Order: sequence, then structure tokens, then C-alpha cells
Amino acid sequence: MIKRKDKQLMRKETPVEKSDIKAFLGPGSQFEGKLLFDEIVRIDGVFRGEIMSKDTLIIGQTADIQAEVTVGTLIISGRFKGNIKATSKVELRSPAQLEGCLETPLLIVEEGVILNGTLAMGQTAKRQADSD
Repeated sequence: MIKRKDKQLMRKETPVEKSDIKAFLGPGSQFEGKLLFDEIVRIDGVFRGEIMSKDTLIIGQTADIQAEVTVGTLIISGRFKGNIKATSKVELRSPAQLEGCLETPLLIVEEGVILNGTLAMGQTAKRQADSD
């Protein structure tokens, strides 16, 4: 059962220290192209293209992403349209809006998230992501 305290949803989050983030695309910025990285990256602006990594991608509340994404872990709080393959997990945090195909072995969805698309989970999704 989910308990509320002071009208806010209590949740366990994966703590990500600001010092752990190695690249940041802030609000108001736009980028189009291909992004490859080895450490944690956060996007709060507009991104169009392709993203690939074995590490963590954080999509902030102000982000607007249209991309093909292949990552280890994905945390979404903003708007995303496209296809996602995650080898570890995907966390959809309110007020996330996701439209597209999602493949992941583990999915965490908060109340208030909008998810429209297809979902493949379990060992099948993990094997497909590992073979790519």
C-alpha cells in the first residue's frame, strides 16, 4: 500500500548525487544528433536523435525527448517519444509522459505517469538488449 505524508507521495528513489552526473543538457537548450556516453548523463532540455550507453540516463521534468535509446538504466520524469531498450531498469517518475516501445527487465512506474505504447519485460527483454 502506498502511504502519503503531507499530501506528497513517499517513494524510494535511486539516489543520484549531482557530482555523479558527468554531462548535463539544461532547460532551454536543444540538441540534435547522436549521444554516446560511459557515465551518468542528465537531460532537461530538448533532444532529438539517438542515445546509447551502458550507464544511466536521467530525463528531467522539463525535458522533451524524441529518440531511439539504448541504455543500462533510464529514469524519466519528462516527455519522451521513441523506442527504449534498457538492460537494467526503467523508472517512470511523475509527471513522466512516455509514448513508444519499451523493453526492460525491470519497470518502476509512479502514480501520475502517462504510458502509451508497447512493453516487453522479463528475461526476453534482457536477452534482446544483451545481444545488441
